[in-house]
Amino acid sequence: MPSIFNDLLTTPAHAQSAGGGFLSADGFMAVLPYVAMFGIFYFLLIRPQQVKQKQLRNQISSLRRGDRVLTAGGIIGVVHKVQADSNEMEVDIAQGVRVLVLRDTISSVITSSATPANDTAPEKPVKKA
Repeated sequence: MPSIFNDLLTTPAHAQSAGGGFLSADGFMAVLPYVAMFGIFYFLLIRPQQVKQKQLRNQISSLRRGDRVLTAGGIIGVVHKVQADSNEMEVDIAQGVRVLVLRDTISSVITSSATPANDTAPEKPVKKA
């Protein structure tokens, strides 16, 4: 009878070995899924968003007169005047209607009048007589 009571009342903790801590194989395998999830989130969500924000910052810093922009309020307009030393710019939203907007409120550049650096004028074909 004493063995039945011992089996029911005592915990099996006395038979288990002590854990090796974080540096053991068990500790490393417990942390590995979290590291893998962070890596997946970084390469699928965080990094592409950072690249997109950097591209938008570059586009906003190189805005010129005639570029079509979309503001954070949903207004599409054409840049009329850009002040290099200020954070403000004039945008035409309708014929004869100009508003002053901050560069930070530009959410995207729809079309740009700037030509890329690698574009050149197409060569004209040479006429043979």
